[in-house]
Amino acid sequence: MGTSRSIGMWASVVLAFAIPISVHAQPTPPVRSTGPSTAPDLSGRILTPPPPKTPRINGPSVFGARPGHPFLYTIAATGKRPMTFGALGLPNGLSLDERTGRITGRIESPGEFTVTLVAKNDLGSNEKKFHIIIGDKIGLTPAMGWNSWNCWAEAVDQDKCLRAAKAMVRFGLIDHGWTYVNIDDTWQRDRDTPTHALRSNEKFPDIKTYADQVHAMGLKPGIYSSPWKTTYEGMCGGSSDDPNGAWTKPDTSYKGHTDQPGPWSIGKYSFADADAKQWAAWGFDYLKYDWRPNREPETREMSEALKNSGRDIVFSLSNSAPFESAEMLAKYANSWRTTGDIRDTWWSIATIGFAQDRWAPFAALGHYNDPDMLVVGYLGWSNKIHYTNLTADEQYTHISLWCLLSAPLLLGCDLDRLDPFTLNLLTNDEVLAIDQDSLGRQARLVSTQGGEVTLHHPTSKTSKPRELPRGQVWLKDLEDGSHAVGLFNLGDEAMKIKTDFSELKLEGKQSARDLWRQKDLGTFENDFESEVPPHGVMLVKLSSEK
Repeated sequence: MGTSRSIGMWASVVLAFAIPISVHAQPTPPVRSTGPSTAPDLSGRILTPPPPKTPRINGPSVFGARPGHPFLYTIAATGKRPMTFGALGLPNGLSLDERTGRITGRIESPGEFTVTLVAKNDLGSNEKKFHIIIGDKIGLTPAMGWNSWNCWAEAVDQDKCLRAAKAMVRFGLIDHGWTYVNIDDTWQRDRDTPTHALRSNEKFPDIKTYADQVHAMGLKPGIYSSPWKTTYEGMCGGSSDDPNGAWTKPDTSYKGHTDQPGPWSIGKYSFADADAKQWAAWGFDYLKYDWRPNREPETREMSEALKNSGRDIVFSLSNSAPFESAEMLAKYANSWRTTGDIRDTWWSIATIGFAQDRWAPFAALGHYNDPDMLVVGYLGWSNKIHYTNLTADEQYTHISLWCLLSAPLLLGCDLDRLDPFTLNLLTNDEVLAIDQDSLGRQARLVSTQGGEVTLHHPTSKTSKPRELPRGQVWLKDLEDGSHAVGLFNLGDEAMKIKTDFSELKLEGKQSARDLWRQKDLGTFENDFESEVPPHGVMLVKLSSEK
């Protein structure tokens, strides 16, 4: 929820796309939803083959935790079950459950450790190097998970969130690195008398048990708050004008940002420390902190409170962060919303995603720009649940661009209703690896082609049309010295997009691999060109042969 209610010898490059595999394939026409509650048949647009039955370890190659704090990491692996797991070189203080692949415990002192993760079944085995960094930074790679707002909004409750966690396991998302199950606004009641900490309301009758149940699945629960006296949905916030935290539900709804005295403003007394300790005691691992503008005093205060809570809690700011504050916010938070609320329209993902270039200098390991949640699958903001209005090509663009941007990947859909196309879209490990790359850098806009296109807001008569370059090439540096590059067509007609290897600072021949189809395409020299469908993208991996 935001509140407007409110993007060595071998070097690789990734170019993004969502078209049939041949480099000059004919585009397919846009596919729209057939109704507000029915998923269209997009089976013909599924690009990614099923994962092999032999073990394959997925997820990031680096993970951070603070000294002395509880440690939980679930090895993400696809393949035939039953499967057993190993972790060679695991540091003292940590232990592995060989059946579930969960690494737990705590490490008391700072340090860096290289572990070899192992997954085995009766068809074979797979190994992966995994770096554990014990120090001040957590959330080293962008968060991947689910948030309740874009589906349930104020209708969220404990059962719906628990069902989402179970679906994340049942559909195998956990095997691809999806981890967080986050409660958004309206879980709060008032403050506890002795501790002054927030209490959960009747929709979450046993929130500690809920967190324990999520952990028992190998997942991590997240929670929501605001430094205002009242949250956007009129619930008890993180401050009060009363030293004991007294709070009265407002008799009006939120009508826009204000710094003036009233429900949606910062109170005289902050309860950040009490709340952080309560969330840690419950077992939460992620906080979405929502207000605007995101300012330094409240950001710094909650950052310190979370660090001192005794638990590693990823700190996510929302929303519409002031650009001039980006450097400051990056010091304290793991991610910060660069925009207002996203919607499932081409206008929304294009005007948000392709406006992220200026934020790139502030992204780094453990600190990421957040262009808001993913709008795929069944959405509805608590009423009129419907299948996303994005076409198949627009959805490939959405996922490809967010991965290139090193953005947090947070689903907002009803996970109980994942259709085959959406599930396939979210379980391509070669694409997800671009988002989870250990270098932590964000893609930059390298070149534009084909003039400009005019985008019109689908419903608002007052929103001004937006002019954006029709063909765009985005470049992302990766840890192994390779690059990720996206070729995007924002126009309504197919177009050829070419990138010269010189503009990517690449030399020599490049062998290409399509990441969506996970298929090698051949070798190219000097440049790479492809016909890209309307609103589509091309996602290919290029390896430099020296």
